[in-house]
Amino acid sequence: MAEDYYNILGVEKSSSGDDIKKAYRKLALKWHPDKNPNNKSAEERFKKISEAYAVLSDPEKRKEYDMFGSADQFRQRYSQEDIFRGFDLNDILRSFGFGDFGGTGTRTFRTGRGGGFTYTHTHDDPFAELFGSGREERYSRMPSRGQDLQYNLSITLEESVFGADKKIALQKEDRIEEINFKVPAGINSGKKLRLAGKGAPGMRGDPPGDLYLNINILPHPIFARDGNDIYVEESISFSQAALGTSIDVPILDGSTKRIKIPPGTQNNTKIRMKGYGVPGLKGSVKGDQYVKISINVPKKLNERQMQLVKKLAEEGL
Repeated sequence: MAEDYYNILGVEKSSSGDDIKKAYRKLALKWHPDKNPNNKSAEERFKKISEAYAVLSDPEKRKEYDMFGSADQFRQRYSQEDIFRGFDLNDILRSFGFGDFGGTGTRTFRTGRGGGFTYTHTHDDPFAELFGSGREERYSRMPSRGQDLQYNLSITLEESVFGADKKIALQKEDRIEEINFKVPAGINSGKKLRLAGKGAPGMRGDPPGDLYLNINILPHPIFARDGNDIYVEESISFSQAALGTSIDVPILDGSTKRIKIPPGTQNNTKIRMKGYGVPGLKGSVKGDQYVKISINVPKKLNERQMQLVKKLAEEGL
């Protein structure tokens, strides 16, 4: 379950700044490493409540956090330097009555210019275990990568089979960005096409997020696609089905292919045209085209046709 700063401090989302401060003071008194020497669990707990208080005690950081809804999502967007910027843990702890109990050294907590924070200490200081052990520690700032974006892209069946060069326009902040990309041959509905670095810009020059194109294939008036196979329907007469024939079948590229209909072909028979389907994407096997045969039964016969059909019926057909 994703961590929540409000839950960590045991307060409601509607709590006032004073309520949050009181909650942190209570937890700090309980979990401070000087109160729990050599207790790693207490140290980790103290880290979490300090991080939660650093965010929720600052109106701007709290407002931004409420937009994300969880500590995990907030950390993906903001570095430790962002979280602890303007947050003086030393002064806060001193205001809560924490001095140098349990140690004779000096405690210093400050944000580092390179990102994260620096914790400097001397002598035997239990609190130092939070951020280092016996020396100055510096934690590197994690890049605040931009947010990933989603875009629903509808393409034709031909574009999904043969690929295509496409261009879209996206609104990004106060400008419209035109993005050129290639739809790979063989892509299908429901797939995502990732355009690296085409998402929302990062903060302070950090790398942008990615753009994900959700592919949807538009209906085609003649052809249908199922996986890597293409389907088309052709109608023949009863006599053609009974005696056999040859017909010209359309291909998705605009050409035609003559195929044989064997004698005695039944309604809804599928005839396979090997290799005329969709190219394999990422090494998958190329599909086939299937011709679904429907036998056309005339709704109305002239007199001569009626007599011929009656003779066929008399012959058991």
